[in-house]
Amino acid sequence: MKHKIENIELDFLTIGDYQELKRAMILAYQTIPNPYWEESEIQTLLNKFPEGQIVIKVNGHIAGCALSIIIDHEQFEEQHTYKIVTGNYTFETHSKTGDTLYGIDVFIKPEFRGLRLGRRLYDYRKELCEKLNLKGIEFGGRIPNYHKYEAELSPKEYIEKVKSREIPDPVLNFQLSNDFYPVRVLKGYLEGDKASIDYAVLLKWDNIYYEKPSKRAKDIKRVVRLGLVQWQMRPYKNINELMQQAEYFVDTLSEYKSDFALFPEFFNAPLMAEFNKLGEAESIRKLADYTTPIVQEFSKLSIAYNINIITGSLPELVGDNLYNVGYLCRRNGSVERYEKLHITPDELKAWGMKGGNKLQTYDTDCGKIGILICNDVEFPELSRLLSDEGMDILFVPFLTDTQNGYSRVRYCAQARAIENECYVAIAGSVGNLPKVHNMDIQYAQSMVFTPCDFAFPTTGIKSEATTNTEMILISDVDLDLLRELHNFGSVKNLKDRRLDLYELKKLNVENPAPQISTPNIDKVEY
Repeated sequence: MKHKIENIELDFLTIGDYQELKRAMILAYQTIPNPYWEESEIQTLLNKFPEGQIVIKVNGHIAGCALSIIIDHEQFEEQHTYKIVTGNYTFETHSKTGDTLYGIDVFIKPEFRGLRLGRRLYDYRKELCEKLNLKGIEFGGRIPNYHKYEAELSPKEYIEKVKSREIPDPVLNFQLSNDFYPVRVLKGYLEGDKASIDYAVLLKWDNIYYEKPSKRAKDIKRVVRLGLVQWQMRPYKNINELMQQAEYFVDTLSEYKSDFALFPEFFNAPLMAEFNKLGEAESIRKLADYTTPIVQEFSKLSIAYNINIITGSLPELVGDNLYNVGYLCRRNGSVERYEKLHITPDELKAWGMKGGNKLQTYDTDCGKIGILICNDVEFPELSRLLSDEGMDILFVPFLTDTQNGYSRVRYCAQARAIENECYVAIAGSVGNLPKVHNMDIQYAQSMVFTPCDFAFPTTGIKSEATTNTEMILISDVDLDLLRELHNFGSVKNLKDRRLDLYELKKLNVENPAPQISTPNIDKVEY
């Protein structure tokens, strides 16, 4: 480079730049005949889509340029030519209502190559794509070194060797390093491109922030406020007194505009004190009689306080079998059930509980969520299956008596956040129940975990409650940060799995479940 760089700026192309633009294109495309656009054609582009035409200037002079249009992807088959996609070079294919940004041209003058100025042009295109809420960017990328290998390699083989760094290609290597990926080979794409033997590669970049236009009054929230209830075990005279305390927490979380309220596992255990003389197995079956009215009351609260409630867990009898279950009470009035799949040895020995069979994700107005009860989070297969279904947030209501038990839940939950690139919220109970067998002491610290990458806390802990203290924990989580992590993270745990070596799948198991009647309200569709 002959000249000292004093200033680099990105600017919109104007028709006054045309003569300099023409000279720059001739220098950039020395192997292509008639490599420049006519002034009338540039004027057409500027009239149709001025924000899509940009130049990068060094010391006030054009060093590179990027030209683009918006197309309706469905109008063009994956196999197309440059002439077709530009409407025979008229740009009549540009559509203000299109869904894809199509790259018409991008170049850097030879004397400025190696300074990564082209990256700035592509970064602008990506920002424009996000700003206009387009699905992504497409273009036909030249493969100018292919003429050297035409006799021995097909275009597909050539691309694979470029991707594996066996063959250098200045254009394709650059596109791949800018997060574009090859879709297919385009034959006869650009007339006169002898270096590429008229071949090109259809390259794409996906806008992870794209949102399909919706006619709904309210879309899925991207920043979600979680409310965790760290519940104090204390004596209650009856179910009404228990639910008064539960409503207090729901009311408080609603005042703070929380989207979810998460209660712990078996938070209603104090009601067993009345049946303590009956023995452990019989008393918890008596406690199961309260499950239906508690769920009905929670459903009313979710509607009245406009908050999604995860009811922790409750004992429930199905026929003669006792299960550990919970309910998702959405604020639109709908209710869904979840089950604990892996019961603990103590639940089996003391209560005669059985493990459930139901594992699924749940759609909410705050994205797709999963719910695992306590011990289930210690089985990584479950959360991975939920992740494969698109889970953004995993909720874990738990009950642990000792610090050892709590540590198992806590560290396994944190591992699930990292390996599944999701948020994990855990909520437990604290305090003592001296008059309830098998529920004497509790140890808990409710927390919200995140993946470990630059956009998240270095410790992977978003927020944490005070140990063994009754309180609520409120924490905001950004779902768009997960999208960025999935695609651009330092490591990509989900994308980089070796599915050619192993697979994980869910079996369909029938499990009869009781129907919980909910408040008489018309369901509101999300």
